[in-house]
Amino acid sequence: MADTTRITVTLPSDQVAELRKLTDNVSGYVAEAVARQLRHQLLGVDLRRHQEEHGEFTEEELTQARAMISGAADLDGSASAT
Repeated sequence: MADTTRITVTLPSDQVAELRKLTDNVSGYVAEAVARQLRHQLLGVDLRRHQEEHGEFTEEELTQARAMISGAADLDGSASAT
């Protein structure tokens, strides 16, 4: 089991009610949400650093990245026609 630290988090009551409808493991749900947000922020830092070093992304690069994120890219990296 991963090392954990118990903390107290204050959330709006309506959010807690909705969380309890979705899961019986609120701590696990919140931990996954925090992990996802941390990955998102770290990716943003990496993308900004890349652009500072290599220039702005081209439209072609952005289109390819969007296709890969949406799952529309083939294994070889080219976008598939749908």
